[in-house]
Amino acid sequence: MQIIDLLTPSRVVVDVRASSKKRLLEAIAELLDEHGRPETERAIFESLVRRERLGSTGLAHGVAIPHGRSAEVDRAVGAFIRLAEPLEFDSLDRQRVDLVFGLVVPEHFTDQHLMFLADLAELFSDPTVTARLRSAPDAAAVYGILTCGRERNAA
Repeated sequence: MQIIDLLTPSRVVVDVRASSKKRLLEAIAELLDEHGRPETERAIFESLVRRERLGSTGLAHGVAIPHGRSAEVDRAVGAFIRLAEPLEFDSLDRQRVDLVFGLVVPEHFTDQHLMFLADLAELFSDPTVTARLRSAPDAAAVYGILTCGRERNAA
């Protein structure tokens, strides 16, 4: 599965303002809830918070990949947020984050979950990609960077 299979243009947003890590996770949960059901959004949020309690999903160089598993979803779903202002996220390198890819997968996904995370970590470890994401003029351009680049790499 590629990033293009996880994302839709409506789940890529830029210049988001979040006052805290909790508010950011709430925004991600709202984007990841494909059906607009409050109970699903809440379950996704709780799965993201549970995972964060195990250790921060802030990687390095301003990137975080909050993720979780939930019985409320039936397929893997991703969302991307570029923050207007970097936010404290307890990252390993102590840098604030501004690029955030949220992921939720069904409860029974185990190996697939780890493969998605490995692919995302590899993508966001590329300084050229992160620079392009930070300088992209709008959400459509960000979506193109995230999806087109991965399709070329898979070919």
